[in-house]
Amino acid sequence: MQSDSHGFGPGKQSWDFVEVRPGAHMFYWLYYTTASDEDYSERPLIIWLQGGPGGSSTGYGNFAEIGPLHVDLRVFQVNRFNVLFIDNPVGAGFSYVEEPVLFAKNNAEIAGDLVHFMMEFYQVHPEFSKSPLHVFSQSYGGKMAAEFALNLDRAIKEGRIDCDLRSVALGAPWISPEDSGHFVIQSTAEDIQDLIRSNQHRRATEVWRSLESIILNETFGIDCYNVLLPQKFGGVEKRSVGDDDREVLIIGETSHYHLNPPQTKLERLMRGTVSETLQIPAHVRWGSQREQVFEAIAEDFMKPATSTVELLLNSTDLDVIVYTGQLDLVVCTPGTVRWVENLRWPGREDYLAAPRVGMGSLGILEGYEKRFDRLSMYWINRAGHMAPIDNPNAMQYILDKHVGA
Repeated sequence: MQSDSHGFGPGKQSWDFVEVRPGAHMFYWLYYTTASDEDYSERPLIIWLQGGPGGSSTGYGNFAEIGPLHVDLRVFQVNRFNVLFIDNPVGAGFSYVEEPVLFAKNNAEIAGDLVHFMMEFYQVHPEFSKSPLHVFSQSYGGKMAAEFALNLDRAIKEGRIDCDLRSVALGAPWISPEDSGHFVIQSTAEDIQDLIRSNQHRRATEVWRSLESIILNETFGIDCYNVLLPQKFGGVEKRSVGDDDREVLIIGETSHYHLNPPQTKLERLMRGTVSETLQIPAHVRWGSQREQVFEAIAEDFMKPATSTVELLLNSTDLDVIVYTGQLDLVVCTPGTVRWVENLRWPGREDYLAAPRVGMGSLGILEGYEKRFDRLSMYWINRAGHMAPIDNPNAMQYILDKHVGA
C-alpha cells in the first residue's frame, strides 16, 4: 500500500507496511520537511520511537509529542526536518503480527526488526541514505533506541546498510529500572532492586506495576507522568492495593492514554479519519495488539540497558543525548542522573567535572545542560514524562542543537 503523496496533515507524506519477518508487519509514516529552501533529502531525517512498550509512534509521537500535528490538529514546529514515525515493536499502533508467537520477546529482537526495517526503508527511499539520521525516543523507546542505534551502527560498519547515522537521543529513558524506582517509595523500590539482582525480571515487572498503584493510592491520584498536573478530588478514600488493582495498571503509554491526550480522542482520530485517509486495511485496528506487545516483553522489561549505552560511548562515534523532565515520577530525574554519572567510559571523569549550565529560549530559562565529548544531558523545566508536549521550547532547543537549526 506504498503511498507517496499528501496524506493526513501538512506536506508530502509516505506510509506503508514492511514485513520485517514472515507474518510480522511494521508500519511507518514519513513526513517530509516543508522547508522550501532546499531539497528535502538535504535536511536531516529524525526517527521517533515511542515507549510502552506498545505505545504508537504514529499516534503518540505524531499527535502528542513532536508533531507535526497535535491531536487538536495544531501544527508543531518540527517541519524543518523529515520525521519518520515507526510503530515499533510489531503490534504497536498500526503494526501487527499474524500469530502471537511473532511478537518480539526482548530488546535484541526489537533491534533486529528495526535494522531490517531500515534496510527495506532505504531501498524504497534511497534519497535518504545520505541524509543525516538521528534517532529520538521516549520512555521505553529509549531502551529500544539504544540497542537499535548500536545494531544499526554495526550494520553500517559491516556494509549491510548505507546511511549516515549521527546521534541517538534518549528521552525519559527506561534504561536502569532500579534507579528509576529507587527514590519513589523506598520499601517497594528495594524489593524491585532485589528481584532485578536475582534475575527475577518478570516478578520485578509485576511489583513495579503495583508500585505505581501504591503511589496513586497514597497520593489520592497524583499523576506519575507529571506531578504538577491538576487532579480531580472528591474526598477519595485510600484503599488497599491487591492483585485485582494491578491488572488495570499497565505501564506507560499502553494504558495511560488519558494523559496528553485522552485515549478516546486519540483512538477516535487514529481508528477513524487517519485510518480512512491512509487507507489502512480493514483487518488492521490501531492499538489493538498493544497489551500483547507488553506481555511478550514482560520478562525483558526490568532488565537494565546501561551496558548498551556504554557500548554506544565506547565503540561508536555517535552522539548520545539524554533528556529528563524534572517533574517526571515514572523515570525520575535523580535516577536518570545517577545511572548517567555511573556510565563506564573514558570521558566519565571529564563529564562529571563539566559545568551544568542553563539553557533558554526567547529569554526564558527552560532547563539545564551538561556535556562532555559525545555525551549530553538535559534537565528540562516544567516538564514531566512527556517533555516534548510539556515544554516544546526546550525540545526545540535540543533538536536545533543536535539535529540542526
